[in-house]
Amino acid sequence: MAHGMDAAKRPTTVLAGKYGHPLHPAVVAVPIGAWTASVVLDVASRLLSSPGSAATASHAAWWLLAFGVLGALAAAALGFLDLVAIPAGTRAWRIGVTHMSCNLTATALFAAGWFLRRDDVAPAGGTSWAYLALSLVALLLLSAGGYLGGELAYRYGVRVADEEAQATGFTVPGSAGPGVPPTASSTRSSRRS
Repeated sequence: MAHGMDAAKRPTTVLAGKYGHPLHPAVVAVPIGAWTASVVLDVASRLLSSPGSAATASHAAWWLLAFGVLGALAAAALGFLDLVAIPAGTRAWRIGVTHMSCNLTATALFAAGWFLRRDDVAPAGGTSWAYLALSLVALLLLSAGGYLGGELAYRYGVRVADEEAQATGFTVPGSAGPGVPPTASSTRSSRRS
């Protein structure tokens, strides 16, 4: 395996998660879930007829914005540890930088929305259209960043175990190797066990 590709698969520090178990993809679920739920609640706040329900939905969305920003900061730190392992100037590195840029911009927009809403976190008429639009733009950027994160992991294998390690999961006990059917004698002995 090429040295640069091997380095991109291995953690640079234990904080990034052990080989085959990176922490960045696990932690990104926090801001993605919080912000998606925030947008859903903001939309709901515009559709609810009861002022109390609209205010409650908008207030919950505001808290989810903050929770998402905190989760995004943790995810960004872990993602940066993965990015520094990718050789600079490569296609994977450029995608990684674009992925990071999209997600940091989305984080800044969600944080701005949280900050701007601080004086009226539970409006009786629901979240304003301007704040909702800001969150939707941020969610689109987050989606683009997520797509690029998928490119890094599933197309270029950043922080994904190499094929030799993956093959061990497809080895049948008693066979000669991955995907090779077991011999007749090993099948009989495994049935007896």
